[in-house]
Amino acid sequence: MAEDFDQSSAAEIVKDRLYFTALRIKPKNSTFIHFFSSDEDFVYESFYSDFGPLNLAMMFHYCSKVHQRLQSLTTSKKKLVHVTSHDPKKKANAAVLIGAYAVSNKRDTTWTLTDDRTNTASKRSCTLPVLTVVILYILMFSLPQAVQSGFVNFDTFKVEEYEHYERVENGDMNWIIPGKLLAFSSPQQRSRVDNGYPLHAPEAFFPFFRQHRVTDVVRLNKKLYDARRFESAGFTHHDLFFLDGSTPSDLIVRRFLHVCESAPGAVAVHCKAGLGRTGTLIGCYLMKHFLFTAAEAMAWMRICRPGSVIGPQQNFLLSKQQSLWVQGDVFRSKQKLQNQRQIRKQQLQRRDDTSTNQNHRPEPMSRLLNAVDDLSISNGLHKSYSYDEVRVYVYVMSFISFSTL
Repeated sequence: MAEDFDQSSAAEIVKDRLYFTALRIKPKNSTFIHFFSSDEDFVYESFYSDFGPLNLAMMFHYCSKVHQRLQSLTTSKKKLVHVTSHDPKKKANAAVLIGAYAVSNKRDTTWTLTDDRTNTASKRSCTLPVLTVVILYILMFSLPQAVQSGFVNFDTFKVEEYEHYERVENGDMNWIIPGKLLAFSSPQQRSRVDNGYPLHAPEAFFPFFRQHRVTDVVRLNKKLYDARRFESAGFTHHDLFFLDGSTPSDLIVRRFLHVCESAPGAVAVHCKAGLGRTGTLIGCYLMKHFLFTAAEAMAWMRICRPGSVIGPQQNFLLSKQQSLWVQGDVFRSKQKLQNQRQIRKQQLQRRDDTSTNQNHRPEPMSRLLNAVDDLSISNGLHKSYSYDEVRVYVYVMSFISFSTL
C-alpha cells in the first residue's frame, strides 16, 4: 500500500515532489502519492550484449512526461515516485532517465542515487550494483558536458526529426555534434531492400545533406558505392579505410581530425553500420576539441546513436584520451595566436592606409608578421609528437601569445 511506502528508502530528485526507488511491486496510488514506472514504456533494443543507455528521444519523452505529471492538476499536489524493478538492467536504465531529468532541469542530484556519504547506501532499496553505478556516473557526467558544449537542449530539441532520421528507412542518421558531425550507415550502389532491410544510394542523402550544410563525407569501410557520385553533387569525399572491429592508426586519426577541422561545413561519417569505426573517430574529435573523457565520449555517442563503440575500440579511446587533450591544447593555442596575429596585422594595415607617406617602408613588426603569416604546424600532420615535444610547444606558444599582448 502507498501508506506503507518508506520515503527514507528513496532518492529525492526534486525536494518534496519527485523521488526514485526500486520495489518488487509498484504500490497503488494514494491521496498524497502517485507512483509511476518507465520499465515497460522505454525498452532498449540491444545490439550485442549491451543493455543501454536509452537514446536521446526516450530521455526527452521521459522528461516531458515527468514535467507534465508535476504540472498536472490531478498530481500537482502529490509526491511523485518513479518506481523501478530490482532487475539490474531495468534499474540502470530507469536511473539514467531520472538522472536525465535532473540534468535537464539543472539539478545536481546524481549522487543521491547511490549516496554512501551517510553510510545508508546498503540500506536503500534504490542502491545499484557497483558496475551499474560506474555506468551511471559516466552517463550523468556526459549529459552535463553535452549540455555545456551546446549539443543538446531539451527546450529546443526536435524529437520528431531525431526519430524520423534514425530509422533505417529514412537514412539511419544521428547527429553526434549537431551541425558538425553526423554518423550514418554506409550508402550502397543503388537503393533497394535486402531481406527486409532498406539500403540507400548516395543520392538519397543529398537533400538532407544540403539542407544541413554537410560539405564533406568520410568513408571508413570498403567501397560499396562510387565516391564520384558524392563529388559530382558538390560534396568532398574522403576515404580512410580500416578493418571492421579494429582500431585506426595514428595516421588515420590525424587525417580524420584534419578533415573535420578544415571542412567548411558539417562532416558526415560512416563505416558499414556507422557504429564502431565511426564512433571511434568521432570520439577522438570529442576528446580533442571538447575535452570529453573517453568514457564521457562513448556515453554521449551511445545516447545519440545506440550501439556505438562496443568492444576493443573502447580501450583504444581510453588509451588516446591524454594525448588528444594535449593536442587540443596545442590546437587552441595555435588558433589563439593566429587570431591575435590577424588582429595585429589589420591594425597595422589601417595605420598604413592612413599614412600620408605612400612610399614609406613597412614597420619592422609588420614585416615580421608578414614573414611568419604562413607558418603553421600543418607540415606535422603525419608526424607523431612526443608528449614532451608537445609540452614544449604549448609553453612556447603561450609565451609568444603573452608577449604580443
